[in-house]
Amino acid sequence: MLTAAVSVALTAAGVAVAGLRAYRRRFLSATRWFAVALLPLGLYLTGLFPVARTIGDELADWATKLVLDPRVWTGIVLLGVSAGLLATTRWVARRGAVAGGESRPAAAGPAPARPAVAPAAGAPAAGPVPKRAEEAARAEPGRAGNPGTAAKGKAGKGKDDDGLGDFAEIEEILRRRGI
Repeated sequence: MLTAAVSVALTAAGVAVAGLRAYRRRFLSATRWFAVALLPLGLYLTGLFPVARTIGDELADWATKLVLDPRVWTGIVLLGVSAGLLATTRWVARRGAVAGGESRPAAAGPAPARPAVAPAAGAPAAGPVPKRAEEAARAEPGRAGNPGTAAKGKAGKGKDDDGLGDFAEIEEILRRRGI
């Protein structure tokens, strides 16, 4: 009976505070206060207060055993060793120093060198230096500005051309970037 009275009183006080907050046009705060105010009565009506008391009693019993029982301390040490071993193996795996256990799949090729930090604003990005327009026109046939390609057009395509010329250009760009 006392639990019911305390729950109703706490809920009423919380609703009153929420009403004051709403009166001052602080609706977000009022909504939070109202939500918290509903908890005591909701816990009482669902019967969770006896469960909370049982949990509190069990925690108190565990705490007294913790101080006085060496078996509990042995369990705590074992849990600590287990957590330490798990953390160490995860750290070693991230460092890539796995000696024999799991093997990582081999990469397709060497990873391209990348800077450790992003370039500063206004600084040129790290990577291959772009070619001058004349060198690019000579190196890549079929581009605008390349002499002799304007006359070829579509009629200049041979029988062996299967329409994959664009993919060859993309492949070359990817190769130059080390991808």
